[in-house]
Amino acid sequence: MANRHLARSVVLQTLYEWDFRELSLGGAREALARDIAEFAPGLTDSSFLSDLLNHILAKKADLDQIITNAAPEWPLDKISYIDRNVLRLGLYELLFADKGEVPAKVAINEAIELAKSFGGDRSGKFVNGVLGSVYKELGEPGKDAPARKKKKEEVPFEQMPIKKLGGAVVYARDGREIYVALVHDIFGHWTLSKGKIGDNPEITNESVEEGTIREIKEEIGVDILLKEDLGKNEYVASDPEKGKIRKQVHYFLGESKFVPLTLEKKGGLDDARWFKLKDIIDLNFYEDILPIITKAVNLLLRK
Repeated sequence: MANRHLARSVVLQTLYEWDFRELSLGGAREALARDIAEFAPGLTDSSFLSDLLNHILAKKADLDQIITNAAPEWPLDKISYIDRNVLRLGLYELLFADKGEVPAKVAINEAIELAKSFGGDRSGKFVNGVLGSVYKELGEPGKDAPARKKKKEEVPFEQMPIKKLGGAVVYARDGREIYVALVHDIFGHWTLSKGKIGDNPEITNESVEEGTIREIKEEIGVDILLKEDLGKNEYVASDPEKGKIRKQVHYFLGESKFVPLTLEKKGGLDDARWFKLKDIIDLNFYEDILPIITKAVNLLLRK
């Protein structure tokens, strides 16, 4: 089904939060409801997500034992949160899901794609190795099955719908120190606060500057004064209703007072924190925002 990859991404997100925060089963189900509302509000096959989550959690002990057997050189607690939950998801679909709905190769390929998208540089290779080992132990079921029909041709990049966002490198001064406000997502990366521009029907003719100031206030609870235009970046994302879309984020350098941050309660983020400018070099950032952060740091060092 067209939205199954998105659904698996949402379930992986929930599994990460469940694992990281050591949630109960009820807590995991609440997290899934939040994640669906945040990342897949138009998804019609919500029962697939809840069933997948419930089955994985019910089979956790068996799945973890299989991971331990298939990767004996990697103790379970040494495997990253993302990688071990990708493995739980992939192994469940490989071993226990209806093969008519999820053939073995689909289960493996989907898990590898999730690992590449949300894990580290070697996550895809690691997941492929573990699942491939289990697949061979099973006798490679479905190896000779006829090839599936090719997917419908994707919309060219130039024709994808565009969604506008505004974000900022938020900084503040406290004595001689310069601090930068960052948010942490549930996939283990520190990133910049941002939000949608022009999606609220109650706000008309909102400029990208006005929208950015509003979104920063809503997400981390601080007022900012925009100082510099840092430029834009763009990436392709999946929308449950529109399919592939282009997200264009316009970033600014924004000054704030050095006050406590208040993270908005929504899916996808689990922390917001001030860091000294000199300390952010050691943080785990997404590669596409590094040029934005580098430009902001250079500007701040000259101020």
